[in-house]
Amino acid sequence: MLSLSHIIDRKASNRVVTRLRALLRSNEFYLILLALVIGVATGATVTVMSLIAQLAHMLIYGIPIDVRLSANAWVNPVIAVTAPALGGLALGIMEWLRRRWKIAPAVDPVEANALRGGRLSMRDSVVVSGQTLVSNGSGASVGLEAGYTQIGAGIASLLGQYLTLRRNDMRLILGCGAAAAIAAAFGAPITGAFYACELIVGVYSVGSAAPILAASLAGALTSQYLAGAPYSIEIQKVGAVGFEQYVALFVLALLVSGIGIVVMRASPAVERLFVRIPVWLRPAVGGVCVGAMAIVTPQVLAAGHGAMLLDLHREMAVGMIATIIVLKLAACLISLASGFRGGLFFASLFIGSLLGKLFAGLLTMVGVGLALDPVVAMLTGMATLGVAIVGGPLTMSFLVLEMTRSVDVTAVVLAACIVTSVCVRVLFGHSFSTWRLHLRGETIRSANDVGWLRNLTVERLMRSDVGKVPTTTTIAACRREFALGTRQAVVVVNNSDDYCGLVSLPDLFSGELDSIADEIQVVELAKYFEVALLPEMNVKTAMKIFDDSGAEVLAVLESENSRKVIGFLTESFARRRYVEEIDQATRGVLGALS
Repeated sequence: MLSLSHIIDRKASNRVVTRLRALLRSNEFYLILLALVIGVATGATVTVMSLIAQLAHMLIYGIPIDVRLSANAWVNPVIAVTAPALGGLALGIMEWLRRRWKIAPAVDPVEANALRGGRLSMRDSVVVSGQTLVSNGSGASVGLEAGYTQIGAGIASLLGQYLTLRRNDMRLILGCGAAAAIAAAFGAPITGAFYACELIVGVYSVGSAAPILAASLAGALTSQYLAGAPYSIEIQKVGAVGFEQYVALFVLALLVSGIGIVVMRASPAVERLFVRIPVWLRPAVGGVCVGAMAIVTPQVLAAGHGAMLLDLHREMAVGMIATIIVLKLAACLISLASGFRGGLFFASLFIGSLLGKLFAGLLTMVGVGLALDPVVAMLTGMATLGVAIVGGPLTMSFLVLEMTRSVDVTAVVLAACIVTSVCVRVLFGHSFSTWRLHLRGETIRSANDVGWLRNLTVERLMRSDVGKVPTTTTIAACRREFALGTRQAVVVVNNSDDYCGLVSLPDLFSGELDSIADEIQVVELAKYFEVALLPEMNVKTAMKIFDDSGAEVLAVLESENSRKVIGFLTESFARRRYVEEIDQATRGVLGALS
């Protein structure tokens, strides 16, 4: 039994939460303060995660604490094979248990904002981040950025749910958590902010700019203060970009677009190779494959941050570059397909930079007389492959700007990113994150909020006070039971109470039927016998059925296998509610947070 002091403390806590909620809803300034808290918490968490991963690399592979795993010239072959295999075995057992216990798969930030109004499970976020640490720490060819954004978004969603924020505010602060995570990882606050806008929130809006940028700055500064951004890259010297180089870099952007599409198309094909292997064993097998490739070159291990810094300014043979590209791509696809957790954000940057270096080297070998700076080509390849696989042309362009501090280079990279973005959108239509959701059965193409559309179902919109008449009822009897103007239509049912069509009241009271009203059964006037709605349909599907059938009102049946009528829906009401929800979503996009 609770004591009096506990009851008083609980009431005081509830009053504080209620007051905070009111402040957050009434004034945008307080959302900025909440975003700063999220940014600091996320920046500290990212720092801890990166240190744990680096410590794991040091203990497992015997490397110095200040050297990245992928930058080593050699790793012990036995450890290279066994470490990812054991890490994969641990993940495989976790996945087997998840399926055995019928626990739903974790939701990522893109899916949460697109379908769930910014609601994420903190428990799932911790599990996913832990699995990402195991994957990267054991050497699998994945990055930690997926774990960073997952835990950052989880922290934000936890606070938002505690404060019971509105849907638009929940989506916004989830973006703040993701922005802080990327900013902390790369030491790039503008990149983090645009990452959230392009890939997590799905829009650029006036109302979201200040909170997202505040969280991004807080995350970057916190990470730098504690230990430095784990994925920080600084380019000291970049050559000037002449107009004649634009054409060559645009060609590079087109080539990278094709490679990005091939990589995404190859992903489900590689996954099918593991289908016949028991689920608990798949990551271990994938780990053995990655470890075998690491014996050839350790650059396939982990995200590839150290390897990218190593390769940036050193001379490399064209054959060696091509070999690393092929092995790293294969290692990434195998890691994800077999069940390792992680992201392709940094891996795509690393592979893209090698594609740019390879392109510049091939131009030199061909001798076309075009002096293309290898570093500029690497930056362009890095950004364009990032756009092709991850998405976000402005995100990648601002990453280059914050790395180089060069507006000239950023301008050509931005142009190349736009070329890549358009090509991938036209020829493929997805980024890697939304493509993986598509393979799971989702139809979303971005983080734009479509969850409200799924929630606005026929069951929520329909009316249940259905007017029913048997098929044997005459028109005159039906007229006596339902007066003109009381409803739009009545439902005709048979002896088993199964749906047999709709009769509109204007048709029922037509003057042409007055002389034969006592002789004709109402079923003769019934329409739309084959057309009806189901309760789980969303409003957009319902409106399409209305448009295709030309009906003004339709019956709602119990299920696909049942003809029992449970309600009806009018086109005018469905359309009005659809427009209202669109208007509300649009106001959220434009920043109307109050």
